[in-house]
Amino acid sequence: MFNSAIVGCGGIGAMHAKCYQATKEIRLAAVMDEIPENAGKLGKQYNVPFFTDLKTLLKRKEIDFIDICTPSGNHGDAAIAAARARKHCICEKPLDVTPQRCDRIIRAFRKSGTVLGGIYQHRFADDVQKARAAVQAGRLGRITLATCSTPWWRTQQYYDSGQWRGTWKLDGGGALMNQGIHAIDLMMYLVGPVKSVCGRTAMLAHERIEVEDAAVAAVEFECGALGAILGTTAAFPGDAVRHEVMGTQGMFYLHDDKAVLWKLKDEMEAAGPAEAAPAAAAAATPGVGAASDPMALSTEIFVRTIDDVARAARTGQAPLVSGEEHKKAVEVICAIYKSARTGRPVRLPLARFKPPDRAAGTKG
Repeated sequence: MFNSAIVGCGGIGAMHAKCYQATKEIRLAAVMDEIPENAGKLGKQYNVPFFTDLKTLLKRKEIDFIDICTPSGNHGDAAIAAARARKHCICEKPLDVTPQRCDRIIRAFRKSGTVLGGIYQHRFADDVQKARAAVQAGRLGRITLATCSTPWWRTQQYYDSGQWRGTWKLDGGGALMNQGIHAIDLMMYLVGPVKSVCGRTAMLAHERIEVEDAAVAAVEFECGALGAILGTTAAFPGDAVRHEVMGTQGMFYLHDDKAVLWKLKDEMEAAGPAEAAPAAAAAATPGVGAASDPMALSTEIFVRTIDDVARAARTGQAPLVSGEEHKKAVEVICAIYKSARTGRPVRLPLARFKPPDRAAGTKG
């Protein structure tokens, strides 16, 4: 069994620590945070050593994995240090805040020969896996339309709770980069790569932030399908993340990873529903879960994600969310930001993106 050390003992670090109590391939062996109180609190809670210096932690030979849960803009330095120390790495989303910074991390792990895996945990949900299998098998025919929507709510207090929140430097963006990134990753996981985007962003309901709290984008996929992305943290009380995928032979809707509509021509023409078809789930209750509370997350799919990265280190196979996979949604989001800034469509791939230094009337 592998030993993992969490770097960053805030809210998401505490969530990861909880998940290690159920993992089968890897266990929590240490925690680290530059703020001594945070490191000590989490270390004592789980009875593991705690550190305040990354270099000291990386010298510990018993540590196999570094699990990065710091603010997004700090991911790169910690990840590259882990690669140079020949440690495997689990990195929270986003891998980093621009495509070129993601590339630095990916190159470092290629050079080290250790495993880099990311946290897009929604890929591991049962109905998501069944939906992807249906698309991959051609059961929806030609995909024509796909949408994803993250209609969430975050209070002003949420943004005021940390100086890094809502900043370009450390958050990398707003409703898309921090919250909507999971939905965007899942849309591409289901439908395939994005060819171009045309986006608009706005800050409509919050103060003292540099980034968007509402965004929309028109999408063209490489397969020819069209799509739409919607993301906001200004939709009270917050509602389920939605994915809709439609094709010439069927369609499905997912709400918070659960199938709420599933209509495939091959099943409708058969005597009864195929065993592989997910049962329709009840609609989500608005204002419940991560839609309004950033820490109200399902631990089950987190556990599957962490175990998958550890399994990759054991077997030599790539994790489901490799560094390259982790980068894709970052690239699409940065392309949307560029499109919103220039007023023009942006084609993928996007090699580089330079975020604004600041936005007017925001955190000083």
